[in-house]
Amino acid sequence: MSASQKLSHLLQLADQGPALRAALAEEVAELLIAWPSDYPDSMRGICETLLAKAARDIDAATRTRLRVQLYSDPELTARVLPRESASQNLVAAARSGALQDALAESLGVEPRMAQQILDDESGAALAVACKGAHIDRAAFSALALLTRPGRDRRNAYAVLDAYDAMPISEATRVLRGWREPSAKAHAAA
Repeated sequence: MSASQKLSHLLQLADQGPALRAALAEEVAELLIAWPSDYPDSMRGICETLLAKAARDIDAATRTRLRVQLYSDPELTARVLPRESASQNLVAAARSGALQDALAESLGVEPRMAQQILDDESGAALAVACKGAHIDRAAFSALALLTRPGRDRRNAYAVLDAYDAMPISEATRVLRGWREPSAKAHAAA
């Protein structure tokens, strides 16, 4: 399909309303990840804008699938699926006692995996997850304190040191492994 035909098809999908937003978002994400060499670069910006707009109208599960789909291009993901409020949402969820589901959604992992991360007494798994998901240090610190409020000061500093010492490449690799069961489940659905 030529570039102009593809763009026309995508714009027609966009005009179909919210019912087809998920299909549109997933199709545009797939196109952006495997951008054909014969498509003009100017069309790429249009597609990114289309994806960002479609992403506002989709449910959390579809957003998570998109994050997994776009994982190979973190800069694109940040542009079209910004996480500005992800840290705030996680801290609010921790305060309300509903962190497991919010963490699973934010990380793109199964709720069972999110619970395993939270059950780690040392806090190292949470440090890896937050670092790998590019959750800032301040939000990680709040989460670490809220998940283990009885932690003594020395232990709290050790958890922060673990976050600081974790190379982002290693954290990203581990988080990707934790996401794989979730991605495989969505692909099979």
